[in-house]
Amino acid sequence: MDTLKGLSAIKNQRDLHIWIIENLKMVPVPEKAYGNFFEEHCYIVLRVPQEAAQGATKDLHYWVGKLADPEALAAAGSFIQHLQEALGGATVQHREVQGHESACFHSYFRPGIIYRKGGLASGRKHVETNVYNIQRLLCIRGRKPVSATEVELSWNSFNKDDIFLLDLGNMMIQWNGPKTSTAEKARGLALTRSLKDRERGGRAQIGIVDDEVEAPELMQIMEAVLGRRVGNLRAAMPSKSINEVQKASVRIYHVYEKGKDLVFQELATCPLTQDLLQKEDCYILDQGGFKIYVWQGHMSSLQEKKAAFSRALGFIQAKGYPSHTNVEVVDDGAESAAFKQLFQSWSGEQRGNKNHRGTSKLLQVKLDVGKLHSQPELAAQLRMVDDGSGKVEVWCIQDSCRQSVDPKHHGQLCAGSCYLVLYTYQRMGLIQYILYLWQGLQAAVHKIKALNSNAEELDIMYHGALVQEHVTMGSEPPHFLAIFKGQLVVIQGSAGPIGKGQPVSATRLFHIQGTDSCNTQTMEVPARASALNSNDIFLLVTAGLCYLWFGKGCSGDQREMARTVATVISMKNQEMVLEGQEPPHFWEALGGPAPYSSSKRLPEDVSDFQPRLFECSCQTGPPVLTEVVFFSQEDLDKYDVMLLDTWQEIFLWLGAAASQWKQEAVSWGQYLKTHPAGRSPATPIVLVKQGHEPPIFTGWFRTWDPYKWTNNQSYEEVVEGSLGAVSTISKITADVSNFQLSKCPSTGRPGLWALRGSENSSENKLELGPKVGGSSRSTSSTSSSPRAVSNGGLPREQLMHQAAEDLPEGVDPAHKESYLSDSDFQDIFGKSKEEFYSMAKWRQQQEKKQFGFF
Repeated sequence: MDTLKGLSAIKNQRDLHIWIIENLKMVPVPEKAYGNFFEEHCYIVLRVPQEAAQGATKDLHYWVGKLADPEALAAAGSFIQHLQEALGGATVQHREVQGHESACFHSYFRPGIIYRKGGLASGRKHVETNVYNIQRLLCIRGRKPVSATEVELSWNSFNKDDIFLLDLGNMMIQWNGPKTSTAEKARGLALTRSLKDRERGGRAQIGIVDDEVEAPELMQIMEAVLGRRVGNLRAAMPSKSINEVQKASVRIYHVYEKGKDLVFQELATCPLTQDLLQKEDCYILDQGGFKIYVWQGHMSSLQEKKAAFSRALGFIQAKGYPSHTNVEVVDDGAESAAFKQLFQSWSGEQRGNKNHRGTSKLLQVKLDVGKLHSQPELAAQLRMVDDGSGKVEVWCIQDSCRQSVDPKHHGQLCAGSCYLVLYTYQRMGLIQYILYLWQGLQAAVHKIKALNSNAEELDIMYHGALVQEHVTMGSEPPHFLAIFKGQLVVIQGSAGPIGKGQPVSATRLFHIQGTDSCNTQTMEVPARASALNSNDIFLLVTAGLCYLWFGKGCSGDQREMARTVATVISMKNQEMVLEGQEPPHFWEALGGPAPYSSSKRLPEDVSDFQPRLFECSCQTGPPVLTEVVFFSQEDLDKYDVMLLDTWQEIFLWLGAAASQWKQEAVSWGQYLKTHPAGRSPATPIVLVKQGHEPPIFTGWFRTWDPYKWTNNQSYEEVVEGSLGAVSTISKITADVSNFQLSKCPSTGRPGLWALRGSENSSENKLELGPKVGGSSRSTSSTSSSPRAVSNGGLPREQLMHQAAEDLPEGVDPAHKESYLSDSDFQDIFGKSKEEFYSMAKWRQQQEKKQFGFF
């Protein structure tokens, strides 16, 4: 175990460490090769987070290649045990099988994992850098999590649904299947560029085949390697995915030995409670066959802990689950976020939980708008974008339309109605919006539909800048309560504001809960004595008098807030009544005395749940959520809908290129219905659009760059933007593995280029970018480049802002600017033709539109 001796010394050098099992020994993998896995080997991966000193959990994985031999597998299992002992506590162990790795494992290798054929032969390097005599074909799965598999160098490997990378050393050709989405192409390109940088030092050219007809030169090279393709492309084998309903089925088993037999005793099914886990024992949690968890109590025996993986594999075999089923072994006190969320609630007291969130923290922290703006992590934990002092507009949904509510009645909502509440505030000098969609528990279905359609109309009016939060009566977030200054009153029925449509002699009872403006709300309840509660305050409104009833368990802060709210509900004379000192008329108004809740209310449960990020997908079959572990802003893909679960709220982030999902996004609230912990369907759901993220969202990310989206190019722009430098292939020989790529004439550096093709594909020359006037380079009648113009060019007035039919004879309408003289060109565009045509094509188009040459 010499490899383990230096473990303590490397813990603080970097987060990730990888070893390959070679000749039954642990051999360190060079960092450049991280993410490459040979299918005939086993690997050990250790993640030691930088905050490990503060008790953060470490992750220890052993990875099994699909062709790994049993001896290597046994050696990996032995090394894992030794590593676990050397690392001590707070370690989560994982068993990973090729092609079926956990989300945690995939999170280490962005932009994707690469599965390599065969094994690491003696003397062979993990990754050959700066070597160009290579011919290999990779099949890239562009769906998350991204992976690339080395496949047979043949057209038979191709299909319509995946991306294929033909790696020829100096040249890398990415062939995109006709059924791949733009998002998949972009992820494939990210992996291709990563390979170019890591394995070729950036000294390789990348060609993109989006359409074979438009890239004849690249297809000529591919056919020189692969031969002529015969027959049509096949469809890819459908990947098996487990839907959320299957994941929601969770069962817990007590695992113990009885004589020579291993017993799995089922204890409960979901929703599970934490008290099922006893510190002296070991348990297995079966998440619908999707994943197997082994929980080890800190007082369980060392023998039981060593047998964790073998017991899990025995359980998998007994259940008839696939051998690749993922296994996660967690220690008592070091549970992963995914494990904790299998339970209704989770207390982290044994680990010194300091992550108090919500209203409990509001009692301790005086709101400071400056701090909320400068510290988004505080805003996220408190669920407050500011102190609620911004502008408030309220509409009630009536007859499928929105009717403006008088500001005097802003905080008075009806349980049978739906409301839109638009909140406008400033942050860092910018105007921000939150649109709350409040839904009463008694609201009819047609009102709820009208609520959503009216919200969309408002969003269009505000050019998509509204953050939309769906709020259900009784589950209002702190900020919603704060904007009404703690004076939110929900009355029964669908009548108008208090005082309208209500009988003068009506007896009504209001339940007032809360201690400050951020957590106080008032609900009308049935006017019966059984509705009272000793922990709270109630306002009883009768024909001639109001009684403000104080329960024995209420605090001074509660009484102060109740007095303020009472004046909003009724201006009648108020009589203060203490529990146990009620006058006869009080009980008469409630229909006589009756038993009511008088037991002391338990403190609010603050669960130790960590936020989790998921990619939402429903393009193939039932909805699927793919978790992104150790997430960052980089994981927010403009083509995706992402779900951020902070337990108290669900955020749905809509990427700028995912607009077609907008109408369906709220349906991802079904996630709550299928959650194994039995989550409340009233949990607020917040729709956040890319570029309009509020601090209650960004605060859950370790770092956040508000300007990241400013220069975020699309896949098409990345490809087009790399057409600036002219690249050529000087020679293509029969031995394509040795063909030479000439360097860029202007920069001497090969870059990314995409071919749209020319009709004359017989020439072994690739032309990219326009040929500027005065160039000595040859032109072709079939080239898409503008013609060279002599004799000083044409007058600018004959070219600027002219329709194609009004141009002088022989002028190409697509390249009008090229017919300008050099001096006119410099005067209009502020740069030479050479500089202009070296820019990205999309930038050329922008400037041509700006100056009237498009």
